[in-house]
Amino acid sequence: MVEITLPIVLQIVQTIGIIVGIVYYLTIMRNSQRNQELTLKTQEQTLETRQAQRVLKRYNVYSSKEFQKGREELMHLREWTDYDDFFAKYGSDVDPEAKATWDSILMWLEGLGVLVKRGLIDPELVHDLLYAFIINFWERHLPIFSRWREQHGPKTLEDLESLYDHMNRLSEKLGKDGRAVFTSRTNP
Repeated sequence: MVEITLPIVLQIVQTIGIIVGIVYYLTIMRNSQRNQELTLKTQEQTLETRQAQRVLKRYNVYSSKEFQKGREELMHLREWTDYDDFFAKYGSDVDPEAKATWDSILMWLEGLGVLVKRGLIDPELVHDLLYAFIINFWERHLPIFSRWREQHGPKTLEDLESLYDHMNRLSEKLGKDGRAVFTSRTNP
């Protein structure tokens, strides 16, 4: 029979303490990993929520009565033959209200392009809500934009063009064509 002595008892207690410490450490590590995963999921959800809020904020502007009147005017009611004709009819010297409508929608789209370019808004969210307008707006006004670039440099409206390119790529990827949904009746 094995005689139980104080050194043996201390060795057993020490071994049990080490095993308990290892189990405790592994439990703490597992809980820490779960907390990190939950924190990461929460951060991802927060980011998605912020992106959705940014898109919806811009969509609220887009869906406003004032914006829709301006959009309708720019896309369907204005007629022009070229850059000079456009600004002869709708420039600030001739029609300040028409120029303000143009500037407002142009700046709104350029800002949307910046947000997409910087990854602050998911391009697919923008695409789901606005792709047809963006594609058609760019294509309808491309003669004006091209002339502006000649006058003001190649970076003029680069974020709007980048937004247009994003929407086109996503439309091709998703099998959608904005032109079929929202064509202009007066496109020169």
